[in-house]
Amino acid sequence: MSATSAERPPGDAAEPAASKPGAPMLRTENLAKTFIIWEKGLVRKQVRAVESVSFSVQPNEIFGFVGPNGAGKTTTIKMLMGLIFPSSGTVELLGAPVPNIDAKRRIGFLPENPYFYDYLTGRELLDFIGQLFGLSSDERRRRIDVLLERVGLARAGSMALRKYSKGMLQRLGIAQALINDPELVILDEPMSGLDPIGRKEIRDLIVQLHRDGKTVFFSTHILSDVELICDRVGIVVGGRLRDVGPLDKLLNPKLLHTEVVLQKDGARREVRLPPSEDVGAYLQAAIQGGQAVVSVTPRRESLEDLFVREVEASDTGMGAQHKRKESRP
Repeated sequence: MSATSAERPPGDAAEPAASKPGAPMLRTENLAKTFIIWEKGLVRKQVRAVESVSFSVQPNEIFGFVGPNGAGKTTTIKMLMGLIFPSSGTVELLGAPVPNIDAKRRIGFLPENPYFYDYLTGRELLDFIGQLFGLSSDERRRRIDVLLERVGLARAGSMALRKYSKGMLQRLGIAQALINDPELVILDEPMSGLDPIGRKEIRDLIVQLHRDGKTVFFSTHILSDVELICDRVGIVVGGRLRDVGPLDKLLNPKLLHTEVVLQKDGARREVRLPPSEDVGAYLQAAIQGGQAVVSVTPRRESLEDLFVREVEASDTGMGAQHKRKESRP
């Protein structure tokens, strides 16, 4: 039975959410969250998990939300999904303020550590999720077949989830996030705990979603995955958004150095040449000296370089985080 406007939760819009053409699929403004730790009825301490985070995600974009463990990624995502309320700031999904029932019907979500009923089969879990979205029996059956094939679990659909590997559960988690054919897909650490093959499979799924016209927002601390597939990234450190934008705009295009690998008499050595060095002249001299050139690699700033620089520049590095956790008001 559909809920009337009087039955809707406080703050839930009665009118359907309708995002304007070209409007952001997701937008936050000055989003903040402070957790209050109570002990014996008294405030023990306050922990600022997220501070003044503002960004937007555009239609048909793959957006990577990057940060070290404990940076505030999952807390931010929980606020996006309406699972916890912000201490201040605003969140909009598909043009509607959070929470909004209609907007949630158009979103797919995979939490960082999902718990699935392990006595169900993969097919039964997807059928259960489909019922929550109000899909008909025929439509559920059709979508389940397509999704199991898409995530590589067609042969495991009738297997109990207790027998699934970590990678299989992650793929099933993405399948349940797609059962409602969402416009926006939000994934919290989808590559966490996977081996290289499992990570590639998840990356390929995300890229295919992008080709299908979906918008994908995912959090991770695995930088190589972000460099491979993301249109834009946001770097969060200590609860603060340090950088946001396309990688080619964030990374310094200036040459850092050139890595040259030489070999002579079976022994290899690596040389780093500064930008001012004439690489051609160096290689010519090396060859004349009887050395073979194995490789020449110009080295420019990578996402890892930027990430490390932002963490080091932040006043909430690991030592500062530890001190803050131990502090008391």
